[in-house]
Amino acid sequence: MRPVLHGDISTAARALLAAPLADRDQLSTLLISEAELADQHVARTGRLHPVYGNGSLMAAARSRPLADEPSFDDLQYCQCFEMVLLKLIRFQIKQSRS
Repeated sequence: MRPVLHGDISTAARALLAAPLADRDQLSTLLISEAELADQHVARTGRLHPVYGNGSLMAAARSRPLADEPSFDDLQYCQCFEMVLLKLIRFQIKQSRS
């Protein structure tokens, strides 16, 4: 996966916010997997992945419906933002161990 910036996190959180509550945990994991898959595709072929884009988390998230970006007064948005951060931490720990 390409380096993760603030916009990647907020876009992924917006994708989670647009999804049903029961689907968010699985979707957050899936978005990271799709970004990683796309990054590997770009490295191998030199071309964008046809669905997930350039290997960024933002591009993977943009392949799904996005909620309008709320402010941090929105508790559900904060929870989605936190979920993305926690999944990224787990992903990075897993990558550093392998």
